[in-house]
Amino acid sequence: MSKPKRPQIAICYDFDGTLSPGNMQEYDYIPQLNMTSGKFWNEVRKRAKEQSADQILAYMELMVEKAKADPSKGIEITRHAFEEYGKNVKLYKGVVDWFTRINTYGRDNEISVAHYVISSGIREMILGTPIFKEFARIYASSFMYDQHGVAYWPALALNYTAKTQYLFRINKGVLDVWNDEKINEYIPKEKRPVPFERIIYIGDGTTDVPCMRLVKDQGGHSIAVYKPRTSNERQKALKLLKEERVDFIAQADYRNDKELDKIVKAIIQKIAQDYSLKKMKIAT
Repeated sequence: MSKPKRPQIAICYDFDGTLSPGNMQEYDYIPQLNMTSGKFWNEVRKRAKEQSADQILAYMELMVEKAKADPSKGIEITRHAFEEYGKNVKLYKGVVDWFTRINTYGRDNEISVAHYVISSGIREMILGTPIFKEFARIYASSFMYDQHGVAYWPALALNYTAKTQYLFRINKGVLDVWNDEKINEYIPKEKRPVPFERIIYIGDGTTDVPCMRLVKDQGGHSIAVYKPRTSNERQKALKLLKEERVDFIAQADYRNDKELDKIVKAIIQKIAQDYSLKKMKIAT
């Protein structure tokens, strides 16, 4: 007799400010432009305003434009170069071994845990980080590449509202970004592989609010994290909590027995207990 399949939960993460202290472009790409991060992002906002454009598309276009503007700088915008840039992205304490610990804790509670990134950052940069293999899917902004692997056009741009689409993809089990037909089909809640009640969303700021609120309102759990030892960032997280946009706040410290670790493990326990009670109810 085959062993019953474990219920699956999904932990979904923003990336910049959530798993990493800063924006991924700021660790390697922007310094090569001889610009400050502030100046680059100011140009992005200006470009978006002038062109009535989405800011994610504006920053992607500006990345390509700046790299091509002065060939003598040798700034590469290839798939390979983006992955190389990703190797220099810093991660918060505890992130590297977080996934193994949480997966083990899930198995100990008869739960299968899958991890997903839903980010406005560059997918290929995330692929250069040491944690990329931990994710079942990486949903992030990305480029189309020519035959030489050079970026020339956005393939995907995830702004703060577009990110919610990928929660429904995970919920319904329609994981391929190109599959627009299947994602819009009606699937009864009880037949969806990952009910919202078994989704945890971890983000750091206002750009994550639509995802945080959606997960929370659908019975899942949302957590706002903030940079350790920053009172202003903690105040922003507290505001989200007071406005009932999130369930919990915690420092972005992923080490064992830290606040975030305890919250996520407690949620896993709750999901496991709720699942057991539901099976008992069905059996009676």
